[in-house]
Amino acid sequence: MRPQPDVIDLIANLKARGEPFALATVVRTVSVTAAKAGAKAVIRPDGTVSEGWIGGGCARAAVLSAAREAIADGRSRLVSLLPKDLFTERELQQGEEREGVRFARNMCPSQGTMDIFVEPMLLAPSLVIFGASPVAVALSDIAPRFGYRVTVCAPPEDQPLFAEADRRIEGYALPATEEGHRFLIVSTQGRGDEAALTAALSAEADHVAFVGSRRKVAALREKILANGLPAERFDRLKGPAGLDLGAVTPEEIALSILAEILAVRRQGRQIAANH
Repeated sequence: MRPQPDVIDLIANLKARGEPFALATVVRTVSVTAAKAGAKAVIRPDGTVSEGWIGGGCARAAVLSAAREAIADGRSRLVSLLPKDLFTERELQQGEEREGVRFARNMCPSQGTMDIFVEPMLLAPSLVIFGASPVAVALSDIAPRFGYRVTVCAPPEDQPLFAEADRRIEGYALPATEEGHRFLIVSTQGRGDEAALTAALSAEADHVAFVGSRRKVAALREKILANGLPAERFDRLKGPAGLDLGAVTPEEIALSILAEILAVRRQGRQIAANH
């Protein structure tokens, strides 16, 4: 079964608008089932089906629950709906997971088996770069290769240094909150350090880091706290930015910063701040 054009169109439109959703796809059926392999449905964060169809109420509750969870944590799920006799034979509990498969009982009269893959389609993570230092320019160059949407916050005269950016902000007026995961790197190299760092620490983000020495971070901390920023917000800062890889060149330092962000994203690690 090929997905209907309206499902394909909706997927493309949601991706273009940067709206998160889950795509549920029937990957296998056994015996009689309402939906067949290849059937798809687009599920929104609130659990509503925007388009498509993967079966009636027999599949709906288990799949919608898995979709909401997938959107929340970014991980795919495989849901297997089994008829009552197989469910009992395997001594399963409703919603139980074994070896990466979540099982649910098929209550439909057809009593078929249906496996549904639920895949989250989320916003690409956002990397916000403050400043126009060589490290900032190198970071903006390599970050898109790792799937980041890049925002450059820099004075107007420095914007031409960045060949490509998904968004440009003249100065450091970053919105306090935004959808999706956001990682902020301040690399001003003595030009607007205090203003850029204050703006970064005033915004919500998964990770905030400063490219500079521990001594410089300590000096900035004293100035910024004196101007009224709460200490707990400054204590979110990781400085110096990046993993200790022995990096020397701007490109190497940029790579160490991306490696640190990867550790935060993929491993859920808390990178200790150094003040």
